[in-house]
Amino acid sequence: MTIQNIIFLLVVLAGFGLFAWQVRKIRANISHGRDRDMSGDVGERLKKTLLVAFGQQKMFKRITPALLHLIVYVGFLVINIEVIEIVIDGLFNTHRILGFTGGFYNALTATNEILSALVIIAVAAFWWRRNRTEPVRRFRGTEMRAWPKLDANLILYIEAALMVALFLMNTADLKLHQVENAYLPGAYPISGLLTGLLPDNATTLLVLERLGWWVHIVGILLFLNYLPSSKHFHIIMAFPNVYFSRLMPQGQFSNVDSITHEVKAMMDPTYQVPTPPASEGAEAAPTTFGAKDVNDLAWTNLLHAYSCTECGRCTSVCPANLTGKLLSPRKIIMDTRDRMEEKYNSPLIFDPALYGPAAKHEPQEQLDKENHTLLRGYVTPEELWACTTCNACVEACPVNINPLESIIEMRRFLVLEESAAPNSLNVMFSNIENNGAPWAFSPSDRFNWADELYVAEK
Repeated sequence: MTIQNIIFLLVVLAGFGLFAWQVRKIRANISHGRDRDMSGDVGERLKKTLLVAFGQQKMFKRITPALLHLIVYVGFLVINIEVIEIVIDGLFNTHRILGFTGGFYNALTATNEILSALVIIAVAAFWWRRNRTEPVRRFRGTEMRAWPKLDANLILYIEAALMVALFLMNTADLKLHQVENAYLPGAYPISGLLTGLLPDNATTLLVLERLGWWVHIVGILLFLNYLPSSKHFHIIMAFPNVYFSRLMPQGQFSNVDSITHEVKAMMDPTYQVPTPPASEGAEAAPTTFGAKDVNDLAWTNLLHAYSCTECGRCTSVCPANLTGKLLSPRKIIMDTRDRMEEKYNSPLIFDPALYGPAAKHEPQEQLDKENHTLLRGYVTPEELWACTTCNACVEACPVNINPLESIIEMRRFLVLEESAAPNSLNVMFSNIENNGAPWAFSPSDRFNWADELYVAEK
């Protein structure tokens, strides 16, 4: 094993080790959420994962970004095969180890080159859509602070740089073999057009090939460790998020079991309230109704926060947001992630949630650090009550994130723990309790509207 192999081994171990350390912290953050049984329905969940996560099914509601995203997505999948070859070559001092596969390798390298060129074009189009004088509306918003904007551009720059390094490696390698009259396995339709740009000196070509090779693989490892700090982490988390997405009809709301039992007992005196499960000798700690902070949300809601692409499709179809109200479903998800990393682990090399003065949150009702919670510390009641529960945001999300669940849980806390519902809702609750209907009329007057009708009998 040469010095270069040893250095490469240390670089790979450091890259994957640091990534594993960050993923472990993210997993710990998600595990702070309330337990929710998501077992069962394996077949249906796998089908949904294949269609929505692997098949990009929901992306194709908008054809232009869908095609651009598809190029980057397929390029990511195919180029990963090439990364396997680079790792093997780096560890065992080989060169293009997969070349023995002949025709398959020709197809693989040619596909890689074509996709890499298309990725550069797609990245340029994405950059233009975000940074032109009038960017696409869904890329704007109060939650798109300094870091989310910079993060989106950094991802594009890194992807373009990785593709340029790949072409430098291939072109220099191809030209070097041409100069030495040697055979290079593979087909290189793009690099073959670029060889005229490089010198004919063999030593210089070898240096350029090694430079491209190292920049490409080290860049991939650095990018891998950048992901947990970035919205681009969705390229990993989207798959478990889709698998564990809810299967019940979107309009169906969850009930609080204890309240359901109480209502049933009130309406039917013979109803037997189930005995709560024993907690191994100790009394179960009382739980709050709804969610005040991130640990009151289900772990699937916290998983959503790490799966968000910040694409803004949810906010762009939100009727409340479109009519100028404060609610932005994307902000609810981004706030959840920021609060989670503020309260528990920041699995990141740096803290992007606090990047730049414009990124700092302005708590509306924050009294001190102990009272700094997701509700009111990040999300205001005004945002929550603006929601129409139409499920448009849920339907629009390309990775099945459900902002409505978090909104409903925080509303539930406001109503059941703080009695802080808007006055109009309190009036409705009082009418339901006293009159059995949302209106302020006695049950005995319900048929007064029929007094003027001509009927023989009532």
